[in-house]
Amino acid sequence: MHVLVIDDEAAIRQILAATVSRAGHSVDTAENVKEASSKLVRGDVDVALCDIKMPDGNGVDLVRSFKGSGIDTHFIMVTAFASMETAVEALRAGATDYIVKPVRNEELLHRLAQIDSMRGLKAENQALRQMVAGERGVFHFTAPSMTAMERLVSKVAVTDSTVLITGESGTGKGVTARSIHEMSARSEFPFIPVNCGAIPENLLESEFFGHTKGAFTGADRARKGLFSQADRGTLFLDEIGELPLHMQTKLLHVIEDKEVRPLGGEQARRVDTRIVAATNRNLADMVKEGTFREDLFFRLSMFHIHIPPLRERREDISRLIRYVLQNLAGNASKKVLELDPMAEELLADYAWPGNVRELENVINRAYILADGGRITLSDLPPDIARNTVSSKPVSGMDVAVSGGLREQLRRLEADIIFRALKDCGGDRKVAAQRLEIGLSSLYRKLEEFEALGMMRLEA
Repeated sequence: MHVLVIDDEAAIRQILAATVSRAGHSVDTAENVKEASSKLVRGDVDVALCDIKMPDGNGVDLVRSFKGSGIDTHFIMVTAFASMETAVEALRAGATDYIVKPVRNEELLHRLAQIDSMRGLKAENQALRQMVAGERGVFHFTAPSMTAMERLVSKVAVTDSTVLITGESGTGKGVTARSIHEMSARSEFPFIPVNCGAIPENLLESEFFGHTKGAFTGADRARKGLFSQADRGTLFLDEIGELPLHMQTKLLHVIEDKEVRPLGGEQARRVDTRIVAATNRNLADMVKEGTFREDLFFRLSMFHIHIPPLRERREDISRLIRYVLQNLAGNASKKVLELDPMAEELLADYAWPGNVRELENVINRAYILADGGRITLSDLPPDIARNTVSSKPVSGMDVAVSGGLREQLRRLEADIIFRALKDCGGDRKVAAQRLEIGLSSLYRKLEEFEALGMMRLEA
């Protein structure tokens, strides 16, 4: 961090600057408010150690003016015991902390370490939001369960703890695992993802631990295993519940001993590989059934993160949809499409068994099909619409007296389209123009209404 020591006494400036410098921080000094202001305004000061009373001004006023300007500097006020009330005033003005004179070196360094950690967590939270959003911008979750999950991820990412991520398919376990890696000190080293269920059982040991030349038929050269490839980085074991028992035993030994022995080799090799595992299965139940080792389960679940399904955090659905649409428009250099209220109502009430992955697929499909700058009901997959649409013929009276809201909206849409066609004498092109939708969208709507058993205009 870059630290600015602000004090009118030269001896105190020198002592504090030397202490801060020995701790590995870069340091600068200022003897009064004027000089401090000229250095703070550059915006590169992470922490300011600021005396409260100075010849040309007051430290509290300095805090107040620069906090109001929006600079991201943490102020630690240095005060005499008799000025405690002023220190409290400084905290209210925006100071982060205060230290009472005479300053003890260990206390000062502890306060600086706390601020450094706070700054790191702030950056990690920002990185997490970007990663969960797929590195395409920042998505701010609304659901309390997801903001709580974000906090857990930011806490564990800066450690070397083994992490177990659970959740249904499509909830974002892989994205979360990658964000843990990217926010850690290992981010400059490899992130190696592997689907444990996709590797043939007879190749598991070779894939995980590597092999020497001639270790088996076809091993014409030595090969590094996944643990060695991810050395100093992170190995993401997706679908960990698919590992057979004998490999679970070997995996446990590697986690505990931090050594791997290539197939056919005699010498074990030290590895510094962090393990992040994920599964959509209930490992605790598998332990009871005898299909998953209890000791490995406890080792993996040292830190457990559960990602809730999308149906349990509906606050995020509409915002996720708009977020996906914005990214699609950005990638295609096109205008962001609008979402028809009826379509949005249907999507918001859908159970999303495939979670976020299914939502992205549905919106991608709708984006391709949509005409006229708007996604409508007819642009959604039939299996979503079919669950909510009645097969009864449409009539104006029916709309008002029967069916749920989504059913009524759909029938109302059909009624409006049929009336427009009737008013236009069956001319679909003119009707589409009057309805402000594309002609292809109109044809799709009519085909869908017919497939659902709705009454259609005889041409």
